[in-house]
Amino acid sequence: MPYCEVGRYADGDKWEGVRVYYRRYGRGATKVLLIIGLAGTHDSWGPQIKGLTGSLEPADDEALRPDEEAAGGDGDGIEVCCFDNRGAGRSSVPPNKSYYSTAIMATDALALMDHLGWKKAHVFGHSMGAMIACKLAAIAPHRLCSLALLNVTGGGFQCFPKVDGQMLSLAFRFLRAKTPEERALVDLETHYTKEYLEETVGSCTRRMVLYQEYVKGISSTGMQSNCGFEGQINACWTHNMTTKELDTIRSAGFLVSVIHGRYDIIAQLCHAKRLAESLLPVARMVELHGAHLVSHERPDEVNNALMDLIKATGSAMKPEEWSAQPENTSGVIVMGFEHIRNIVRIMKPARVAPIDS
Repeated sequence: MPYCEVGRYADGDKWEGVRVYYRRYGRGATKVLLIIGLAGTHDSWGPQIKGLTGSLEPADDEALRPDEEAAGGDGDGIEVCCFDNRGAGRSSVPPNKSYYSTAIMATDALALMDHLGWKKAHVFGHSMGAMIACKLAAIAPHRLCSLALLNVTGGGFQCFPKVDGQMLSLAFRFLRAKTPEERALVDLETHYTKEYLEETVGSCTRRMVLYQEYVKGISSTGMQSNCGFEGQINACWTHNMTTKELDTIRSAGFLVSVIHGRYDIIAQLCHAKRLAESLLPVARMVELHGAHLVSHERPDEVNNALMDLIKATGSAMKPEEWSAQPENTSGVIVMGFEHIRNIVRIMKPARVAPIDS
C-alpha cells in the first residue's frame, strides 16, 4: 500500500506518526497534485484523473519503461498524485482537532511532494482541498507551477452555506446519517443540481446510478470517524488567508484558475469571485453550470479549464493575458475582472473617475 509519513503527534506519553494514503496515475514530466475536500477521498478525483492522464489504472507500482528510465522518468505525459487527507479514508486520524488546520494539511501535501521527489507541481484543490492548496501556495510558492481552486471559499463564516429550509434539512440529515445509504442520499442533494440528478441514463435516472455508486464507495472506505470529521471541520472553520499570504501568491509568478459551479449551495459563488479578484492579475475566474461537485457534473469543462492552465503555464503566458478574457469550454466568453474594468473605463464619460482597482 502506498503510504507516506507526513508528521507526528503526541498521544499521551508517546508519539504517533501521521501517514497519508496516496495513489499515482500516468507518467510524464508534468506533475499534478490533487487535494480533495472535506470528508472526501482520493478517488473523488476520478473524472480529472481520467481526463488528465487518460487512465484510471494506478501507476504506483509500475516499473519505468526503458525510454522513461533513460529520461529520468520524464516524458510528454502527465503524472497525477491524489491522496486521502488526514482524518479521512485510509489515512491516519489524529485524535484531537488541534492536529487539523489547512496550514498543517498543506505541510502534509508538501511532505508528500518530497516523498515523491517532485520539485514542482501544478496544485489543484477542491473545496477544503482548495483552502489547503491556497496555504501550500503561500507557504512554498516556489514549489508550484500553477494553482487551481475549485469551489473554494475563504474559510470561517464563508464556509456557511446560504441558510434556507432546504439547507437546514440537509444539515440535519447529514449529522444524523449513520449508514452509507443515509449519507449517500444527503451527498447527492448537496453535490449536484436537481436537473443533473433527474437526467435519464439508460432506463433510470442519474440519481439512481449515482446513489448506488456513492453507497458502494462509502461502504468500501467506511464512514468517516467523528474525530476525523470534527478535525476537518476545524480546519475549514479556522482557515484564513491573510493579505500577506495573498500577496505572496499573486507575486509568485504562477497562474491561478478559480473554477466554480454557479449553483453551489455549500461554497457560495460570491466568495470564490472575491478571492479571484484579490488575486488579480494572475487569476482567471471560470464559472460553470453546476453545483458543488462541478468536477463530476461538468467533467469535460473542468478538465479543459485545468488543461488550459497547464498549457498556459507551459507557454509562459503573461498574467494580464490569462486573466483578461477567460473562456469556458462551451465557447462562451466569461470576462475577467480586469477586462470588465477596462470596458467600463472606455464607456465612461471622461469627466467620470475610473473604477478604483
